[in-house]
Amino acid sequence: MSKEKTNMILDELFRDSKGDFFKMIKAVSKSVIRPLKPDDFKDLYLSISKEQGDDLTKLIIENNYKNIVEFGTSFGISTLYLALGAIETNGHIITTELIVSKAEKANETFKKAGVDNLIDIKIGDAMKTLENHKAPIDLLLLDGWKDLYLPLFRMLEPNFHPNTTIYVDNANMKETQQFLEVISQQPKYRLKPQYNGKVFLITLL
Repeated sequence: MSKEKTNMILDELFRDSKGDFFKMIKAVSKSVIRPLKPDDFKDLYLSISKEQGDDLTKLIIENNYKNIVEFGTSFGISTLYLALGAIETNGHIITTELIVSKAEKANETFKKAGVDNLIDIKIGDAMKTLENHKAPIDLLLLDGWKDLYLPLFRMLEPNFHPNTTIYVDNANMKETQQFLEVISQQPKYRLKPQYNGKVFLITLL
């Protein structure tokens, strides 16, 4: 496993993702005639920022997180940042992706970076691929289809422990705000905004 190689591949992926803006406009334009579907975004990276990635890596290392679950692999940018942390903690990542072509491309990238032994990628509906997950979760990254944040959270909630962190991306989107509102009503959770509200960290009190 090479951290230098992983960082080099991350730079390549960010360069490749620069065309996302125009692809996003094309995808969103479809909402005029019908509701958007995950497949509309099959060519988009939809990645976190480099700063977010660095913070995720630090979060894993500082808390010695080992059991990491990610909802929304896409092309694997965020997963590689998780792997950079897991290298240091001897951790393991379970990541999920609905779109087969994205999952296959991400898996190729993980192998190229030499971190595929740290990552178990599950392809399909996360509500099905993770329904039998029973292991403790140290870090849950929510960065997939926003309507699934709440049901997925509820399904995995029995695996949380006092030191669990739930990292919620795209917190400024309407569906995510609805999810956060529901969670905020429960006194056992604390919500902390980051990046001017684009991200929320949920921890247990």
